[in-house]
Amino acid sequence: MNYIEAIDFINSTNRFGMKLGLERIKLLLTMLGNPQDGLKFVHVAGTNGKGSVTSFISSVLIEAGYKVGMYTSPYLVRFNERIRIDGTEISDEDLADVITHVKEVIDNIPKTSEAEFTEFEIVTAVAFYYFKKVGCDIVCLEVGLGGRFDATNAIDCSEVSVITSISKDHTNILGNNISDIAYEKAGIIKEGGSVFLYDIGNTDVIDTISKVCKNRHSNLKIISFNDIDISKSNLANQVFSFVSYKGEKYLDIKIRLIGHHQINNAIMAYNVLLFLRDEKGYNISDDAMRRGMLNCRWAGRMELVKENPIVILDGAHNEDSARKLSIEIERLLDDSYNKILVLGLLSDKDVDKIVKILVPKFDKVIVTVPDSKRAMKVEELAYRVGMYCDDIICIEDSYNAYKYAIEYKFDKNIDNNNKKKFNKKNMIKQGSLKNKKAVLVCGSLYLIGNIKQNLVSKER
Repeated sequence: MNYIEAIDFINSTNRFGMKLGLERIKLLLTMLGNPQDGLKFVHVAGTNGKGSVTSFISSVLIEAGYKVGMYTSPYLVRFNERIRIDGTEISDEDLADVITHVKEVIDNIPKTSEAEFTEFEIVTAVAFYYFKKVGCDIVCLEVGLGGRFDATNAIDCSEVSVITSISKDHTNILGNNISDIAYEKAGIIKEGGSVFLYDIGNTDVIDTISKVCKNRHSNLKIISFNDIDISKSNLANQVFSFVSYKGEKYLDIKIRLIGHHQINNAIMAYNVLLFLRDEKGYNISDDAMRRGMLNCRWAGRMELVKENPIVILDGAHNEDSARKLSIEIERLLDDSYNKILVLGLLSDKDVDKIVKILVPKFDKVIVTVPDSKRAMKVEELAYRVGMYCDDIICIEDSYNAYKYAIEYKFDKNIDNNNKKKFNKKNMIKQGSLKNKKAVLVCGSLYLIGNIKQNLVSKER
């Protein structure tokens, strides 16, 4: 198969939907020679922040000179983003070759319901096979959904299990209360292993994870974020100092990811890396730590893509991430800004809570549709948005919604707080009552991916 045929094959497996469980992935990996058994893993689960933590850890290990595989989901612009070596996406040729091999193996497996592999299972097997083929020293492995029955949990052991911030999401699958969700995330904890847990201040989460660790004779380290000194935090970068899990002070760590929550994610990653260095024998210098933290990029998470006007893309898609985003918008963009929200949500998310948290922070809302079959229709979302904002416009095509927001000029004669409608006749040069403009695009990674894909194509 060539690249296009390989991607078409992967997309065709969508027909099997999402089926949690490890029987199918273990069968497929067995037929592939169990490539995961020859690899070392940092396994990362969580509701929010797991992608950022995975990226921070990978970035530092690369700076330390290791050959690092990274597996994440979903992708924003190209499928290849999901499988990386030393920060570089798998090439079209390599991806086509590996998928071709995996498909040949699948074709030789007797056709039963147990052999109806899902897309995520096949992609996970492709990633493991590729990482083994190229000889990765270590793989930073992000869980797709939950943990216990996620395909990435087909691995038997890991260097360390990492559980980031836990909140309510995918409740129809993982459970309706935080303890049930925490239990599913705790599924990645291995017998006799080491675990790092992001402390969200919820005793139910800590109790649940602690109980699993005790049952599996695993060593638990809970990372809290009480002793942090933030000396700089703006739209360009952040500088902070913190105390590690071993009680050591680390000064003036600099990152480019935006938002105080990213400082927490960086501290989580830093502690894991200290563990890998001090207790697992990895050769990671202080300089590699600092360079890796600074060089880390993670697209679509409070990502500043334009400065005039300010444009930020963020994949906030649940209550917790919306709350964190709301706090950062209020902190970073003061009342001197006219603020426009481009919002698209999936219908199976907690739409009402997300809307209630985000919409009141903005002067104007443009409702649009993410590129997903699960997307909420603009009319339905606009109805919910209308409870908190009078100035709404519906534009189904997400990139057209983005362009409209960029080009929109607020009427200098109208106070944005008086709830009057804007129209094209009074769209004149902005700049009297509020002299700056900021646009935030958020609600779904499918939405962010479509915007980024269009931005990339326009730059070519």
